[in-house]
Amino acid sequence: MRLITTQLDDSELVAAAQGGDRNALDQLLRRHYDRIHAVCRRVAGGTRDADDACQEALIKITRNLPRFDGRSSFATWAYRIATNASLDELRKRKRRPALHSVRDGDDVGQTSEIIDPMAEKRLQHVSDRLILDDALAQLPEDLRAAVVLRDVADLDYKEIAEALDIPVGTVKSRIARGRSALAKHLRLGDLPAIPTDTGNRDTGNERPIDST
Repeated sequence: MRLITTQLDDSELVAAAQGGDRNALDQLLRRHYDRIHAVCRRVAGGTRDADDACQEALIKITRNLPRFDGRSSFATWAYRIATNASLDELRKRKRRPALHSVRDGDDVGQTSEIIDPMAEKRLQHVSDRLILDDALAQLPEDLRAAVVLRDVADLDYKEIAEALDIPVGTVKSRIARGRSALAKHLRLGDLPAIPTDTGNRDTGNERPIDST
């Protein structure tokens, strides 16, 4: 009889998927897809590179799942793969010649009239997200990966240490330096997107970066 996979936790879905249940694998990937893609977008930057990194991450997760031993959570393991895939895309991008995204003569100033009363708010949300993405792209790769795993993937310090294979102290240092640099890039001391690092995720004082 087929398992009702929506009622299973990650470890149960992993066990079922490792046993050949493709429905369990599909549910597992669907459950984590949004955050995997958010990690890829924030680490790799750029929609195309993020999509490529996300696709590569999902392929590697699927291929390597039979060897996943459960020593870390599935989420930690999956986000580590997503981070590495994103860093690989960054390195590929650096080897590619730069291309102009706007052709000569294109009128980028023209916009159509906004009819939907909610469109303005959605555009503002997109604008804020793009500003944040651009600021993240200015960070060194090591700082960016740590900040994204903490504030987008919502991993704790120990999980990030496992994902990046570095000591917890190094994780804390990279997150603190990354957030400080991010705040300087944004030039907004009171922006809600910037978390206040208390050193303890359970205090409720941290406000994570928008993971959309």
